[in-house]
Amino acid sequence: MDTRSKSISIAHAKAHLSELVSRAESGESILITRHGQPAARLVPIREAKQPLRSMAAFRKTIPATGISSIELIRQMRDEER
Repeated sequence: MDTRSKSISIAHAKAHLSELVSRAESGESILITRHGQPAARLVPIREAKQPLRSMAAFRKTIPATGISSIELIRQMRDEER
């Protein structure tokens, strides 16, 4: 879990709640202030999600088919007819 905490105003938190919840789900802790004084803290319930591996690394795990994606889509489309 990210032990750093970013401080934001309650007005900003009200306007950007969905974004802040997503950040908390990613492991960030967010301190919410009212008139510059700490009022609440938004923290993740679970451990932070593991970051996704790169697309290049993922592509290397997919076996080559020997045909282009366009041809594969055409074949799949024609099989549906």
